[in-house]
Amino acid sequence: MHIPSFLEALQPLVREAGNRIMAVYAMDLQGNSKADGSPVTLADQAAESVILEGLQHIAPTITVVSEENAASHCLAASSQFILVDPLDGTKEFLKRDGKGAFTVNIALIRDAVPIAGIVYAPALDRLFTGALGYGAHEECAGVKRAIQTRARTLGRVLAVASESHRDAQTNLWLAQHNIDQITSIGSSLKFCLLAAGEADVYPRFSPTMEWDTAAGDAVLRGAGGLVTFTTGEAYTYGKAHYKNVPFVAHGMPANPVIAAPQ
Repeated sequence: MHIPSFLEALQPLVREAGNRIMAVYAMDLQGNSKADGSPVTLADQAAESVILEGLQHIAPTITVVSEENAASHCLAASSQFILVDPLDGTKEFLKRDGKGAFTVNIALIRDAVPIAGIVYAPALDRLFTGALGYGAHEECAGVKRAIQTRARTLGRVLAVASESHRDAQTNLWLAQHNIDQITSIGSSLKFCLLAAGEADVYPRFSPTMEWDTAAGDAVLRGAGGLVTFTTGEAYTYGKAHYKNVPFVAHGMPANPVIAAPQ
């Protein structure tokens, strides 16, 4: 598979999914509840329908694991598969707080590594793509630019943290590493802010699933960053039931690894 062509083919797909999401966003609708208690809306379902249908044409032979397709969660991870989150940041979507911190996410995983990903924030019209060996880009208001992570400045590290799921362990980690500049934002946009050089580190200890993080992870790696386990090894995908474990996303992987709080 030619990765740049794959990412190019995904762009109209995620934009159409974003259009479907925004059509629901304009309505006065309440979220329903999935079996696990997390909110789900018509937007999730409409976006997923667009994406899954499109992937049948773009990559018909590759297994797709999608958040809203519960049956796919039982599939064993193969050497190559696609992870889809049709609407990441559903809680932010339901808040309607004007921040637009919800995204459409598609990632290609090969040998447990997110080698290509696309993240689209329809309310902000920010579209991010990234792939190992090909760099990362952002397109906003019709203007496309290459993006890359920034070097950290001693004493001026900016962390991004979850808006809806920030926990005590994250706060402890930040305190232990003397990081007091923190931006709270929802969805996979946290990875993209690192990739675009707008922040430096993203620690995550509260639960996530692989489809929540893979696309943003791929964009970040393409931009020169890295996601690690809290022990320091490069983060991998295809874990049991596609459940994530705690991780730290770094804008500059050359920096010393920051350990998990004890």
